[in-house]
Amino acid sequence: MEIQALTRYARMSPKKVREVARLIQGRSVPEALDFVSLIPRKSARLIAKTLKSAVANAENNNSLSADQLTVHRALIENGPVLKRFKAGAKGSAKPRVKRMSHLRIVLTDGKSN
Repeated sequence: MEIQALTRYARMSPKKVREVARLIQGRSVPEALDFVSLIPRKSARLIAKTLKSAVANAENNNSLSADQLTVHRALIENGPVLKRFKAGAKGSAKPRVKRMSHLRIVLTDGKSN
């Protein structure tokens, strides 16, 4: 059975979040939470929050324990982009691209339906 949690419009570049998300795929949930708690990055805090939400979904909606779950997939998708300008030299404007990402964490208990 697959359980998922989704965090949308996270104000962080998908590339930065994917670096941490790759590290937790295939790990058990307690191990992934311990692993993410040791990484001193904003993206690790976002992934930990989404992972805890997925565990809560599993416990409340499907009465599964966190110990028997593993991280099946951690998908980081591109969100909308904010296009801004910053002042440059000689009165010019330099473009700034502020990216957003959508985080989707899929947990599985190892049993197929």
